[in-house]
Amino acid sequence: MRSTRDAEYDVFARVTRMLRQASDRKDRRDIIAAVAKNTELWTLLAFDLAEPGNGLPDDAKAGLISLAGFQIRHGQSVMAGEAVTQPLIDINMTVMRGLRGEVGA
Repeated sequence: MRSTRDAEYDVFARVTRMLRQASDRKDRRDIIAAVAKNTELWTLLAFDLAEPGNGLPDDAKAGLISLAGFQIRHGQSVMAGEAVTQPLIDINMTVMRGLRGEVGA
């Protein structure tokens, strides 16, 4: 049976792969689609974090909600052609390391 953390990791991995592939191909449509998917992921995460039953410590929730805001704002800049996807990818990778329990995540 898969854990919730495993499922969360898989979703982050899929979205991050989309971002990387679109960025490597430099295809605007693919980049916009990948950024939109990333925005959807972070929006859902922020809603989940704001739920009263969310068991994460308050400081972890606050930090992740702040990252969600950055991801959404930066994603809008990427879609407007004013920024690159690398910061989105880097943050997703950091979250993925945290989900895997890697030291220094």
